[in-house]
Amino acid sequence: MSAVADVLTHILVGYVIGMALSFRYEWMRPAHVTLVMLGALSPDFAKADLFVSDWVVHSLLGIPFSWSALHTLGGTVVVVLLVSLLIAPEHRWHAAALIALGAASHHVLDVALMTSTGQAYAVFWPVTEYRPPAGGLYLSTDRWPALVSGALAALVWGIDRYRRDGDDGSPSLE
Repeated sequence: MSAVADVLTHILVGYVIGMALSFRYEWMRPAHVTLVMLGALSPDFAKADLFVSDWVVHSLLGIPFSWSALHTLGGTVVVVLLVSLLIAPEHRWHAAALIALGAASHHVLDVALMTSTGQAYAVFWPVTEYRPPAGGLYLSTDRWPALVSGALAALVWGIDRYRRDGDDGSPSLE
């Protein structure tokens, strides 16, 4: 259940960030919010090793391989660039920026984790092997971050519904 809470937290934080941006920028639609959520989940693509191990990929390609690189700055850049290639050229810049913002939120949350060493992972790899001090705010097994992010997501969802009710000509409190 703890892995589910961790993934859920990242997705909900992506939703909150995407919705907050949609309040500010008129061009943002639900699909743009989804891109932020996808970006917030993207560093955890490194968990693909649960389905296809590093050893299997190494055997198929004949070169050293590790999924863990996806959970770093370098991996984030690769994922952002690859996913943005799937987007129509006229929307590519916005899509890449939104995915990158979501991924950055993931890294910020993961650097805030409590670790046994007091250091976070090498988030800036391949630029540097430096491991910043871990924030020590919570464990990845804690469920309270998912509850907090869920409450924030519900609040943002409610604000969005309230704003939409005012846009369609129905009475609002203004």
